[in-house]
Amino acid sequence: MSERIKILSTYKELSEKYVQQIRAVSDKITVEIVTDKERVLSAVGDAEILLDSGMFNKEVLMASKRLKWVHAVSAGVERYLFPELVDSQIILTNSSGVHGIPISEMAIAMMLVFAKRLHKFMRFQIEGRWARLLPDELADKTTGILGLGNIGMETAWKAKSLGMRVLALDKKTMRRPIYVDEILGPEDLDYLLRESDYLIVTVPLTSETYHMIGEKQLKTMKTSAHLINLSRGAVIDNTALIEALKAGWIAGAGLDVFEKEPLPENSEFWKLENVVITPHVSGATPYYADRVVKIFCKNLARYLEGKPLINLVDKRAGY
Repeated sequence: MSERIKILSTYKELSEKYVQQIRAVSDKITVEIVTDKERVLSAVGDAEILLDSGMFNKEVLMASKRLKWVHAVSAGVERYLFPELVDSQIILTNSSGVHGIPISEMAIAMMLVFAKRLHKFMRFQIEGRWARLLPDELADKTTGILGLGNIGMETAWKAKSLGMRVLALDKKTMRRPIYVDEILGPEDLDYLLRESDYLIVTVPLTSETYHMIGEKQLKTMKTSAHLINLSRGAVIDNTALIEALKAGWIAGAGLDVFEKEPLPENSEFWKLENVVITPHVSGATPYYADRVVKIFCKNLARYLEGKPLINLVDKRAGY
């Protein structure tokens, strides 16, 4: 009998239901779950596949002897891109696609909050104040989507279904989906900024996207525009954004992510009435584990058949 392939999982949400789904892919595999950091070092020694929720690091890599594939339960993989892994032959995949529904819904929700003045009405409610404001509409407004990956695509068609004009910028050349009015390249960033009533940031954090929205870019936007960041805090220069929100360079911001998390109690963001803050939860959903395991099982079948994996991360590009 051929030697069985060991899958080590550090994912705390991997209940017996999910373990059975993974085992059903092949009778050639075994699954071990370890959620204690100290035990991971000894358990990883004979593992060929790691289903990881954030425990993988240089120390774990050095303790492994047979590791060939690491699958991250997250979409972002910044923490995995240390030199030793990047330079290795180990395959890295992520769970890109798991966030499309919840994050795109958060993007739409934040646009509606600002358009319908809900952020102001909720303050009035807390104050017990009956104060009328004129709500706006999203129809015929322009939403600019910075990053047309899975999340950007989901957001684009939802925005189009609300009657919005949709512009999307991505570094990859692609065919224009029918629900996107214009596909733009990196050289068109200023155009995207000038045109957008709502700018939705969904790019991954890489060396190229770090602080790609700073003072110059914020001053290029409409003073009536709203910026919504659902990707990574450091894509935007947070210091410049605070100044933009205080000085009126833009009208407001919906922020799920920040350069420092948790957001410090003394951060000026808390005090700004034109900001809606959520604590990095836009990708959270009761169905997260279901989707992660579905992606992993699909890839596991491909791995065992020697086929190319989906969601393969370019370790040098960073996504």
